[in-house]
Amino acid sequence: MTRKHLAWIAGAAVGAAVAVVAISARSARSAFPPPQTALDTVFAPTIPNAALPSGTSPQGMVWIPGGEFSMGATVASEGLCEVHGVTRDALPVHRVYVDAFWMDATEVTNAQFALFVKATGYRTIAERVPTAEDFPGASPENLVAGSILFAPPPAPVRLDDHYQWWRYQKGASWRHPQGPRSDLKGRENYPVVHVAYADASAYSKWAGKRLPTEAEWEFAARGGLSGKLYPWGDEFRPGGKYLANTYQGKFPVEDTGADGQAGLAAVASYPPNGYGLYDIAGNAWEWVSDWYRPDYYARLASTGIAARNPQGPDDPFDPAEPGEKKRVHRGGSFLCTDQYCTRYMVGTRGKGEVSTGTNHVGFRCVKS
Repeated sequence: MTRKHLAWIAGAAVGAAVAVVAISARSARSAFPPPQTALDTVFAPTIPNAALPSGTSPQGMVWIPGGEFSMGATVASEGLCEVHGVTRDALPVHRVYVDAFWMDATEVTNAQFALFVKATGYRTIAERVPTAEDFPGASPENLVAGSILFAPPPAPVRLDDHYQWWRYQKGASWRHPQGPRSDLKGRENYPVVHVAYADASAYSKWAGKRLPTEAEWEFAARGGLSGKLYPWGDEFRPGGKYLANTYQGKFPVEDTGADGQAGLAAVASYPPNGYGLYDIAGNAWEWVSDWYRPDYYARLASTGIAARNPQGPDDPFDPAEPGEKKRVHRGGSFLCTDQYCTRYMVGTRGKGEVSTGTNHVGFRCVKS
Protein backbone atom coordinates (compact mmCIF):
# COMPACT_ATOMS: atom_id res chain seq x y z
CA MET A 1 0.00 0.00 0.00
CA THR A 2 1.32 3.44 -0.95
CA ARG A 3 0.40 7.06 -0.47
CA LYS A 4 -1.93 6.73 -3.46
CA HIS A 5 -4.07 4.05 -1.83
CA LEU A 6 -4.90 6.27 1.14
CA ALA A 7 -6.39 9.00 -1.03
CA TRP A 8 -9.56 6.97 -1.35
CA ILE A 9 -10.08 5.66 2.17
CA ALA A 10 -12.82 7.40 4.20
CA GLY A 11 -12.03 10.72 2.53
CA ALA A 12 -8.52 10.64 3.94
CA ALA A 13 -5.84 12.97 2.59
CA VAL A 14 -3.04 11.58 0.49
CA GLY A 15 -0.27 10.48 2.82
CA ALA A 16 2.74 8.28 3.23
CA ALA A 17 2.47 4.59 2.55
CA VAL A 18 1.58 2.32 5.41
CA ALA A 19 4.90 0.60 5.92
CA VAL A 20 3.21 -2.07 7.97
CA VAL A 21 2.28 -3.75 4.69
CA ALA A 22 5.58 -5.51 5.25
CA ILE A 23 3.95 -7.47 8.05
CA SER A 24 0.53 -7.96 6.50
CA ALA A 25 -0.70 -11.47 7.04
CA ARG A 26 -2.55 -11.41 3.75
CA SER A 27 0.52 -10.30 1.79
CA ALA A 28 2.72 -12.81 3.55
CA ARG A 29 0.46 -15.66 2.54
CA SER A 30 -0.20 -14.61 -1.04
CA ALA A 31 3.13 -13.21 -2.24
CA PHE A 32 5.35 -16.23 -1.70
CA PRO A 33 5.18 -19.98 -2.30
CA PRO A 34 5.15 -22.24 0.76
CA PRO A 35 8.61 -22.31 2.37
CA GLN A 36 10.76 -25.33 1.66
CA THR A 37 12.83 -26.86 4.41
CA ALA A 38 15.57 -27.38 1.82
CA LEU A 39 16.17 -23.65 2.07
CA ASP A 40 17.21 -24.08 5.69
CA THR A 41 20.95 -24.21 6.16
CA VAL A 42 23.17 -24.37 9.20
CA PHE A 43 24.60 -21.14 10.57
CA ALA A 44 28.39 -21.15 10.50
CA PRO A 45 30.50 -19.17 12.98
CA THR A 46 31.03 -15.44 12.50
CA ILE A 47 34.63 -14.62 11.57
CA PRO A 48 35.24 -10.99 12.56
CA ASN A 49 38.08 -8.94 11.14
CA ALA A 50 40.94 -8.46 13.59
CA ALA A 51 41.91 -4.92 12.58
CA LEU A 52 41.20 -2.19 15.12
CA PRO A 53 40.04 1.32 14.19
CA SER A 54 42.59 4.10 13.83
CA GLY A 55 42.05 7.63 15.03
CA THR A 56 39.34 9.06 17.23
CA SER A 57 35.95 7.42 17.44
CA PRO A 58 33.22 9.55 15.80
CA GLN A 59 30.86 10.93 18.44
CA GLY A 60 27.95 8.63 19.21
CA MET A 61 29.22 5.82 16.98
CA VAL A 62 30.61 2.36 17.74
CA TRP A 63 33.12 0.23 15.82
CA ILE A 64 31.77 -2.70 13.86
CA PRO A 65 34.72 -4.92 12.86
CA GLY A 66 33.13 -6.48 9.82
CA GLY A 67 34.00 -9.95 8.63
CA GLU A 68 32.23 -13.03 7.31
CA PHE A 69 28.96 -14.27 8.80
CA SER A 70 25.81 -16.26 8.11
CA MET A 71 22.93 -13.96 7.14
CA GLY A 72 19.20 -14.64 7.09
CA ALA A 73 16.65 -16.75 8.95
CA THR A 74 15.39 -20.34 8.97
CA VAL A 75 12.01 -21.97 8.55
CA ALA A 76 12.28 -23.28 12.11
CA SER A 77 11.59 -19.82 13.55
CA GLU A 78 8.23 -19.55 11.72
CA GLY A 79 6.52 -21.18 14.68
CA LEU A 80 7.37 -18.24 16.93
CA CYS A 81 4.70 -16.09 15.26
CA GLU A 82 0.96 -16.85 15.07
CA VAL A 83 0.88 -15.40 11.53
CA HIS A 84 3.23 -17.41 9.36
CA GLY A 85 5.40 -15.93 6.62
CA VAL A 86 7.81 -13.79 8.62
CA THR A 87 10.90 -15.64 7.36
CA ARG A 88 9.97 -16.41 3.75
CA ASP A 89 11.83 -13.46 2.25
CA ALA A 90 14.81 -14.06 4.59
CA LEU A 91 15.64 -17.53 3.18
CA PRO A 92 18.05 -19.14 2.70
CA VAL A 93 20.80 -18.53 5.21
CA HIS A 94 23.88 -17.54 3.19
CA ARG A 95 27.43 -16.36 3.81
CA VAL A 96 28.30 -12.68 3.48
CA TYR A 97 31.42 -10.61 4.06
CA VAL A 98 31.34 -6.91 4.99
CA ASP A 99 34.18 -4.47 5.59
CA ALA A 100 34.56 -2.73 8.94
CA PHE A 101 32.60 0.47 9.60
CA TRP A 102 31.28 2.81 12.28
CA MET A 103 27.60 2.75 13.23
CA ASP A 104 25.41 5.06 15.29
CA ALA A 105 24.96 3.52 18.72
CA THR A 106 21.30 4.58 18.67
CA GLU A 107 18.63 5.47 16.19
CA VAL A 108 18.80 9.12 15.10
CA THR A 109 16.89 11.19 17.66
CA ASN A 110 14.51 14.11 17.34
CA ALA A 111 17.16 16.39 18.81
CA GLN A 112 19.73 15.31 16.22
CA PHE A 113 17.28 15.64 13.35
CA ALA A 114 16.28 19.11 14.58
CA LEU A 115 19.90 20.27 14.25
CA PHE A 116 19.89 19.09 10.63
CA VAL A 117 16.63 20.91 9.88
CA LYS A 118 17.84 24.10 11.57
CA ALA A 119 21.07 24.06 9.56
CA THR A 120 19.51 23.29 6.18
CA GLY A 121 15.85 24.31 6.26
CA TYR A 122 14.96 20.81 5.12
CA ARG A 123 11.28 19.82 4.96
CA THR A 124 10.38 16.16 5.17
CA ILE A 125 8.05 14.48 2.70
CA ALA A 126 5.31 14.38 5.37
CA GLU A 127 5.54 18.18 5.66
CA ARG A 128 5.14 18.80 1.92
CA VAL A 129 1.74 19.20 0.29
CA PRO A 130 1.19 16.46 -2.32
CA THR A 131 0.57 17.70 -5.84
CA ALA A 132 -2.13 16.79 -8.32
CA GLU A 133 0.64 15.80 -10.75
CA ASP A 134 1.87 13.19 -8.31
CA PHE A 135 -1.64 11.91 -7.56
CA PRO A 136 -3.81 12.37 -10.65
CA GLY A 137 -7.49 12.02 -9.89
CA ALA A 138 -7.20 12.79 -6.19
CA SER A 139 -9.70 15.32 -4.84
CA PRO A 140 -8.10 18.71 -4.03
CA GLU A 141 -9.31 18.49 -0.42
CA ASN A 142 -7.33 15.29 -0.05
CA LEU A 143 -4.05 16.87 -1.13
CA VAL A 144 -2.83 17.85 2.31
CA ALA A 145 0.41 17.23 4.15
CA GLY A 146 0.45 14.51 6.77
CA SER A 147 1.56 11.01 7.64
CA ILE A 148 0.41 7.62 8.92
CA LEU A 149 -0.41 6.90 12.56
CA PHE A 150 -1.06 3.68 14.39
CA ALA A 151 -4.66 3.93 15.63
CA PRO A 152 -5.69 1.09 17.94
CA PRO A 153 -9.30 0.01 17.37
CA PRO A 154 -11.71 -0.01 20.33
CA ALA A 155 -12.20 -3.77 20.23
CA PRO A 156 -10.38 -6.85 18.87
CA VAL A 157 -10.33 -7.17 15.08
CA ARG A 158 -9.24 -9.74 12.52
CA LEU A 159 -5.56 -9.41 11.66
CA ASP A 160 -5.96 -9.75 7.90
CA ASP A 161 -6.74 -6.07 7.23
CA HIS A 162 -4.20 -3.58 8.55
CA TYR A 163 -6.37 -0.63 7.48
CA GLN A 164 -8.25 -1.30 10.71
CA TRP A 165 -5.39 0.02 12.86
CA TRP A 166 -3.72 2.64 10.67
CA ARG A 167 -5.01 6.06 9.69
CA TYR A 168 -3.79 9.02 7.68
CA GLN A 169 -3.41 12.03 9.96
CA LYS A 170 -3.36 15.53 8.56
CA GLY A 171 -0.48 17.49 10.06
CA ALA A 172 1.41 14.50 11.44
CA SER A 173 5.16 14.75 10.89
CA TRP A 174 8.44 14.34 12.73
CA ARG A 175 7.65 17.58 14.59
CA HIS A 176 4.14 16.38 15.47
CA PRO A 177 4.50 12.61 15.86
CA GLN A 178 0.95 12.01 17.15
CA GLY A 179 -0.74 14.64 14.99
CA PRO A 180 -0.85 18.46 14.83
CA ARG A 181 -1.66 18.90 18.52
CA SER A 182 1.42 16.94 19.62
CA ASP A 183 5.00 18.18 19.82
CA LEU A 184 8.48 17.04 20.80
CA LYS A 185 8.50 18.29 24.37
CA GLY A 186 9.95 15.48 26.47
CA ARG A 187 10.64 13.46 23.30
CA GLU A 188 13.95 15.01 22.31
CA ASN A 189 15.74 11.70 22.90
CA TYR A 190 13.17 9.56 21.09
CA PRO A 191 13.87 8.20 17.59
CA VAL A 192 12.82 10.60 14.88
CA VAL A 193 9.89 9.05 13.00
CA HIS A 194 7.60 9.97 10.09
CA VAL A 195 10.73 10.01 7.92
CA ALA A 196 10.65 8.65 4.38
CA TYR A 197 13.71 7.12 2.74
CA ALA A 198 14.71 10.42 1.11
CA ASP A 199 14.53 12.18 4.48
CA ALA A 200 16.80 9.62 6.13
CA SER A 201 19.22 9.77 3.21
CA ALA A 202 19.32 13.59 3.29
CA TYR A 203 20.15 13.61 7.00
CA SER A 204 22.88 11.00 6.61
CA LYS A 205 24.59 12.98 3.85
CA TRP A 206 24.45 16.19 5.90
CA ALA A 207 26.02 14.34 8.83
CA GLY A 208 28.85 13.03 6.65
CA LYS A 209 27.52 9.50 6.92
CA ARG A 210 25.28 7.15 4.96
CA LEU A 211 22.57 4.59 5.51
CA PRO A 212 23.80 1.03 6.11
CA THR A 213 23.41 -1.74 3.61
CA GLU A 214 21.18 -4.57 4.75
CA ALA A 215 24.21 -6.84 5.15
CA GLU A 216 26.05 -4.27 7.27
CA TRP A 217 22.95 -3.80 9.42
CA GLU A 218 22.56 -7.52 10.11
CA PHE A 219 26.25 -8.10 10.80
CA ALA A 220 26.12 -5.27 13.34
CA ALA A 221 22.80 -6.37 14.82
CA ARG A 222 24.09 -9.87 15.53
CA GLY A 223 26.79 -8.37 17.74
CA GLY A 224 29.31 -11.10 17.02
CA LEU A 225 26.87 -13.97 17.66
CA SER A 226 25.97 -16.52 15.00
CA GLY A 227 22.54 -17.94 14.25
CA LYS A 228 20.78 -16.53 17.31
CA LEU A 229 17.12 -15.52 17.11
CA TYR A 230 17.66 -12.19 18.85
CA PRO A 231 20.61 -9.81 19.19
CA TRP A 232 21.21 -11.18 22.71
CA GLY A 233 20.58 -14.92 22.20
CA ASP A 234 17.80 -17.45 21.63
CA GLU A 235 15.54 -16.66 24.58
CA PHE A 236 13.23 -13.68 24.13
CA ARG A 237 13.04 -12.87 27.85
CA PRO A 238 16.13 -14.32 29.53
CA GLY A 239 15.48 -14.55 33.25
CA GLY A 240 12.06 -13.00 32.65
CA LYS A 241 13.63 -9.68 31.62
CA TYR A 242 12.53 -7.68 28.58
CA LEU A 243 15.45 -6.61 26.39
CA ALA A 244 13.58 -4.72 23.66
CA ASN A 245 10.59 -2.42 23.23
CA THR A 246 7.87 -4.58 21.67
CA TYR A 247 4.11 -5.01 22.02
CA GLN A 248 2.40 -6.69 24.97
CA GLY A 249 -1.34 -7.14 25.34
CA LYS A 250 -3.98 -7.93 22.74
CA PHE A 251 -2.81 -6.64 19.35
CA PRO A 252 -3.78 -4.12 18.04
CA VAL A 253 -6.16 -3.03 20.82
CA GLU A 254 -3.90 -2.26 23.77
CA ASP A 255 -0.17 -2.21 24.46
CA THR A 256 -0.02 -2.87 28.19
CA GLY A 257 3.56 -1.68 28.48
CA ALA A 258 4.62 -4.74 30.45
CA ASP A 259 8.15 -4.20 29.10
CA GLY A 260 8.23 -0.76 30.73
CA GLN A 261 7.21 1.13 27.59
CA ALA A 262 3.85 1.63 25.89
CA GLY A 263 4.50 2.93 22.39
CA LEU A 264 7.75 4.42 21.17
CA ALA A 265 10.49 4.82 23.79
CA ALA A 266 13.56 6.98 24.26
CA VAL A 267 16.67 5.52 22.66
CA ALA A 268 18.92 3.34 24.82
CA SER A 269 16.09 2.34 27.14
CA TYR A 270 17.31 -1.27 27.02
CA PRO A 271 20.78 -2.87 27.18
CA PRO A 272 22.98 -2.79 24.05
CA ASN A 273 24.05 -5.79 22.00
CA GLY A 274 27.58 -7.18 21.87
CA TYR A 275 28.83 -4.33 19.69
CA GLY A 276 27.27 -1.59 21.83
CA LEU A 277 24.21 -0.94 19.64
CA TYR A 278 20.95 0.02 21.35
CA ASP A 279 17.41 -0.79 20.18
CA ILE A 280 18.60 -2.93 17.31
CA ALA A 281 15.43 -4.97 17.95
CA GLY A 282 12.09 -3.26 18.45
CA ASN A 283 11.29 0.40 19.17
CA ALA A 284 11.44 1.73 15.57
CA TRP A 285 12.02 0.07 12.23
CA GLU A 286 15.16 1.30 10.48
CA TRP A 287 15.66 2.18 6.84
CA VAL A 288 18.61 0.53 5.08
CA SER A 289 19.89 1.32 1.60
CA ASP A 290 18.95 -1.91 -0.22
CA TRP A 291 16.07 -2.16 -2.63
CA TYR A 292 13.61 -4.85 -1.53
CA ARG A 293 13.18 -8.12 -3.40
CA PRO A 294 12.00 -11.34 -1.70
CA ASP A 295 14.25 -13.46 -3.93
CA TYR A 296 17.48 -11.58 -3.30
CA TYR A 297 18.88 -13.96 -0.70
CA ALA A 298 18.29 -16.93 -2.99
CA ARG A 299 20.18 -15.11 -5.74
CA LEU A 300 23.17 -14.54 -3.46
CA ALA A 301 23.13 -18.12 -2.15
CA SER A 302 23.03 -19.56 -5.67
CA THR A 303 26.60 -18.39 -6.35
CA GLY A 304 27.96 -20.80 -3.76
CA ILE A 305 30.44 -18.25 -2.39
CA ALA A 306 30.28 -15.57 0.26
CA ALA A 307 28.89 -12.33 -1.16
CA ARG A 308 31.36 -9.51 -0.57
CA ASN A 309 29.87 -6.19 0.57
CA PRO A 310 26.53 -6.76 -1.20
CA GLN A 311 24.66 -3.58 -2.03
CA GLY A 312 21.24 -5.11 -2.66
CA PRO A 313 19.45 -5.83 -5.93
CA ASP A 314 19.60 -3.41 -8.86
CA ASP A 315 15.87 -2.78 -8.76
CA PRO A 316 12.94 -3.36 -6.38
CA PHE A 317 10.12 -5.85 -6.64
CA ASP A 318 7.41 -6.78 -4.17
CA PRO A 319 4.98 -9.42 -5.47
CA ALA A 320 2.29 -8.02 -3.18
CA GLU A 321 2.55 -4.58 -4.82
CA PRO A 322 4.63 -4.97 -8.00
CA GLY A 323 4.24 -1.35 -9.08
CA GLU A 324 5.70 0.17 -5.92
CA LYS A 325 9.34 0.95 -5.20
CA LYS A 326 10.35 -0.34 -1.78
CA ARG A 327 13.49 -0.36 0.34
CA VAL A 328 14.27 -2.75 3.15
CA HIS A 329 13.37 -2.02 6.78
CA ARG A 330 15.17 -3.82 9.60
CA GLY A 331 14.77 -4.42 13.31
CA GLY A 332 11.03 -4.36 13.96
CA SER A 333 9.26 -1.83 16.15
CA PHE A 334 7.24 -1.27 19.30
CA LEU A 335 4.30 -2.80 17.41
CA CYS A 336 5.94 -6.19 16.87
CA THR A 337 4.32 -9.09 18.71
CA ASP A 338 4.18 -12.87 18.47
CA GLN A 339 0.48 -12.48 17.65
CA TYR A 340 1.24 -10.81 14.32
CA CYS A 341 4.85 -9.89 13.56
CA THR A 342 8.02 -11.25 15.16
CA ARG A 343 10.34 -9.28 12.93
CA TYR A 344 12.33 -8.21 15.94
CA MET A 345 14.08 -11.53 15.22
CA VAL A 346 17.47 -10.47 13.97
CA GLY A 347 17.50 -12.36 10.65
CA THR A 348 14.08 -11.20 9.40
CA ARG A 349 13.19 -8.37 7.03
CA GLY A 350 10.64 -5.62 6.54
CA LYS A 351 9.92 -3.34 3.58
CA GLY A 352 8.57 0.12 2.93
CA GLU A 353 7.55 2.21 -0.06
CA VAL A 354 10.17 4.92 -0.40
CA SER A 355 7.84 7.90 0.19
CA THR A 356 6.55 6.34 3.39
CA GLY A 357 6.79 7.90 6.79
CA THR A 358 4.99 6.43 9.79
CA ASN A 359 5.22 6.73 13.56
CA HIS A 360 7.15 3.48 13.88
CA VAL A 361 9.91 3.91 11.26
CA GLY A 362 13.22 5.68 11.89
CA PHE A 363 16.87 5.07 10.97
CA ARG A 364 20.49 5.08 12.08
CA CYS A 365 23.62 5.90 10.09
CA VAL A 366 27.01 4.37 9.37
CA LYS A 367 30.40 5.71 8.32
CA SER A 368 33.04 3.83 6.36
